[in-house]
Amino acid sequence: MRNPRGSVTVTSKRGMLLLRFPRFLFNGEQKYLHLGLPDTPINRQAANMKAQAIAADIAFEKFDYSLEKYQPNYSPKYPQLSELWSQYTEAKSKVLSQTTIQKDFIRVANHIKKLPTDNFNQARKIRDYLLNNYSAETTSKMLMYFGACCNWAINEGIISTNPFEKLSVDKKPYNANIQPFTKAEVDLIIEAFANSRYYNHYTNFVRFLFLTGCRTSEAVGLTWGKVSLNLEKVVFSEAIVNGNRKGTKTGKTRIFPVNDQLRSLLLEIRPNQYKTEQLIFTSPEGMAIDAHNFLMRAWKKTFDELPIAYRKQYNTRHTFITHCLESGVPVAQVASWVGNSPKTIWQHYAGVINSVEVPKI
Repeated sequence: MRNPRGSVTVTSKRGMLLLRFPRFLFNGEQKYLHLGLPDTPINRQAANMKAQAIAADIAFEKFDYSLEKYQPNYSPKYPQLSELWSQYTEAKSKVLSQTTIQKDFIRVANHIKKLPTDNFNQARKIRDYLLNNYSAETTSKMLMYFGACCNWAINEGIISTNPFEKLSVDKKPYNANIQPFTKAEVDLIIEAFANSRYYNHYTNFVRFLFLTGCRTSEAVGLTWGKVSLNLEKVVFSEAIVNGNRKGTKTGKTRIFPVNDQLRSLLLEIRPNQYKTEQLIFTSPEGMAIDAHNFLMRAWKKTFDELPIAYRKQYNTRHTFITHCLESGVPVAQVASWVGNSPKTIWQHYAGVINSVEVPKI
């Protein structure tokens, strides 16, 4: 039997009891009160009595919208931050790529192990510890992750408040770590690969990275079947990560328009006969490129011969995005080309004028 509309109902999340309030009380927002009690028959009776008392307050217009009146007079038992993060990771692993889980979520879990407290309610103590032991940027990122985790837990009915929500950190802008190559440096890098005795095989791979701004894993996994016969577009829908083929990092397919520079490259390297599943870029042995080995060997060793400051290979992506913005391509268009959100582009890069064509890099 369904509860009447507008009633206070008793529900359970992960074995713990909570009260669910009718949405009309909070302008359509769903609010919960966590009782901190295990879901047992006796505790359910107590929860139902509390729900009835609150329903009476609503009926007689005595309802306390701050919910302070209805808070339990004992300390509710909440999960620890490490437990919340574990549950959050499990939920996100269903919608995010394994690369993101392994790179970001496991790293955050390792940070949590080092915190002086596992109590997420001691957010300020956690913030202060991070600031005393890590950079402001790292602190800000950790607090962002913890806040997102707590928001998820609130929506899941696991906790009732997010103590990280209003914490702030004076930090350096995120794009301090983004150091794009100049056009002259791009030419030097490509020339260095072309003249390399051991790594000239990767020249066209590097050219493609600079010309598209795609993620390394996307270039590694790209096949000729994803390039239109007339060389007008490239479809990024897959990637190879740690030897495994999977979807893109965002799980979305995007179409990249081919400009004259990229078309010239594709014409140069496209075989007369090929299979649609054939990789465009391979190792010298004809296998899928190992991105980590490429970075640690080919990229680093080639840089040893260059008169420019070393930057990781992923800066090919930063370079493409930055040059596009400097050339006047709208943020939304750049975001569409590289598979980011406009918000991410706004946060990490600067300079927007107007243009619609892929510029010459």
